[in-house]
Amino acid sequence: MFGMQILAMVLCVSGIGAIVVAITSNEWKVTTRASSVITATWVFQGLWMNCAGNALGSYHCRPHLTIFRVEGFLQACRALMISAVVIGFFGTVLGFLGMKCTKIGGSDQMKSKMACAAGILFILSGLCTLSGCSLYAHKTTTEFFDPSFVSQKYELGTALFVGWSGAAVCLLGGCIFCCSFAAECNRSRPGYSHAKARSLMSLRSREPKAERDPMAQGFSKDFKTNSYV
Repeated sequence: MFGMQILAMVLCVSGIGAIVVAITSNEWKVTTRASSVITATWVFQGLWMNCAGNALGSYHCRPHLTIFRVEGFLQACRALMISAVVIGFFGTVLGFLGMKCTKIGGSDQMKSKMACAAGILFILSGLCTLSGCSLYAHKTTTEFFDPSFVSQKYELGTALFVGWSGAAVCLLGGCIFCCSFAAECNRSRPGYSHAKARSLMSLRSREPKAERDPMAQGFSKDFKTNSYV
């Protein structure tokens, strides 16, 4: 049980780290070399700024100075990725409190519930990241294969693959957390019924024999009354 929870926590923390790297990266989409006239210069864009670089290693970035003029899909991707990080943060806190190897968090039953809640939060974080990256990739590929789109065409950047990897790791870690909670519940049920049956048998064995056998009790009363006749 401890090993499953430690593995789940390592996977989830790694997934949240990959999601943070994907958010801060500026390579969500890069210019395609096939349609570029000058191959020594390329442009790459992220959620927060647009950058241009050349073969000499120098690049210049220009942030998005406005919020309301940004395209709708970009705002949706920002909201989904930020939500994923916030949900993952609370999932990490609950995960540490719900692990069996920690001294805080309350009883074992409370820890199991916290671990299950952490698993659900990590699954939600992975789904938010998966939705944000897939939405951005869908927009990029639609523009790339659209023959009527005459502006600069872009390809999928490295940040998208990092985000997808982080989402998959978070989903896996969250499922392991939930499975550990289910295994804990299945383990505690038969132990409780066995202990209850055992205590009931011990109480019955402590009762006097006359109280348990009504025929013997009636026979003793008749014997007492007949002895004085």
